[in-house]
Amino acid sequence: MTDTSLITNGQPVLAATAAAASGPEHVEVPTAYDAILLAGFGGPEGQDDVIPFLRNVTRGRGIPDERLEEVAHHYRHFGGVSPINAQNRALKAALEAELASRGIDMPVLWGNRNWEPYLEEAFTEAADKGYNKLVAIATSAYSSFSSCRQYREDYARVLTETGLIDTIQIDKIRQFFDHPGFVRPFIDGVRDGMARAIAENDGLDVATELQVLFSTHSIPSSDAARSGPDFRGFDEHGAYEAQHLAVGQVVLDQAWSELLEQPEHAHLQGTSKPAWKLVYQSRSGPPTQPWLEPDINDYMNEELKGGPTRAVLIVPLGFVSDHMEVMWDLDEEATETAGELGYWSLRTQTPGIDPAYVSGLVDLVLERVNGTPKAERPHMTDIGPWYDVCRPGCCENVRAGFKPAAAGVAP
Repeated sequence: MTDTSLITNGQPVLAATAAAASGPEHVEVPTAYDAILLAGFGGPEGQDDVIPFLRNVTRGRGIPDERLEEVAHHYRHFGGVSPINAQNRALKAALEAELASRGIDMPVLWGNRNWEPYLEEAFTEAADKGYNKLVAIATSAYSSFSSCRQYREDYARVLTETGLIDTIQIDKIRQFFDHPGFVRPFIDGVRDGMARAIAENDGLDVATELQVLFSTHSIPSSDAARSGPDFRGFDEHGAYEAQHLAVGQVVLDQAWSELLEQPEHAHLQGTSKPAWKLVYQSRSGPPTQPWLEPDINDYMNEELKGGPTRAVLIVPLGFVSDHMEVMWDLDEEATETAGELGYWSLRTQTPGIDPAYVSGLVDLVLERVNGTPKAERPHMTDIGPWYDVCRPGCCENVRAGFKPAAAGVAP
């Protein structure tokens, strides 16, 4: 068995295909993959699953069940069922349909980090069927420990524990935060949301009375600082915040432009677009540990309260589907806060199985299949296109210590 604590087999990228093994930022050599791995977070599917699932999520942190139960009520509110597994089943089916419509013969395997079906099952299925070259799609668009590196560490861990580290090779698609397929559903949602805000609020001054709140999952500030490679020169909140800020600006600019093209909104020509803010949600961990701020509820209560705001658009920019953090933290808590302040509010859509998103994910797979040159890869911000092979140390969780990770240059 390969010692995954070191660079292995003379190559800097653990368990990589030949084209990615030397660690190029963008792989421009075609690779014949056998299958796609759809890698999800996982979620409980009944009341009895909730605490075991939360134990998996917090494994190694020694959190007692009493504290886990404080989080469990979010799931119990919805019958103990997270929507995320059903959403990934739907995404898997949509990917299979899109691949078939293009005549692409690539099976889609599905495995989760924290609940059934586990990654172990997906890798074992791949081995049983002779699928030795996999390309992974993690259901997260941005760069951070929890949204990229942790998936890569789990690929390495599971391949080692199952004894498949010398049998299966795995690469990944690039982080797709600024790929048009991911961004388009948000543009559509913000454009249509602004139109609804205008229609349902008589005399709304869009420039001063409408706020667009782009919301994403908060992460520890120390993790944010290590998101993205050092040489990119991001500020103290790293690539994670920079990517969200860049995408938020693109979404609002394009949505506003498209709104003005509608005849019923032509009178807005020459007026200023709404104000917007990147806000955070779903923080956990001890209060003494700094996390990215401001919280969406705190922002509305402390910054918007008493001002001219009459309407808020809540945009789940950091999420690919309507899973628990969207349904609870935004649809329940943030919407309640907006109502208490007397604001009209609307939460816009996530990509889900929007055709543009599904088609975009297949396009991203084909970048790796075809070895598409960097210059030909679509991206909607100056930050992208992001890397096929993660750079050394990118998004490492220094609190937990070094762990080997696939699809990236060590460490």
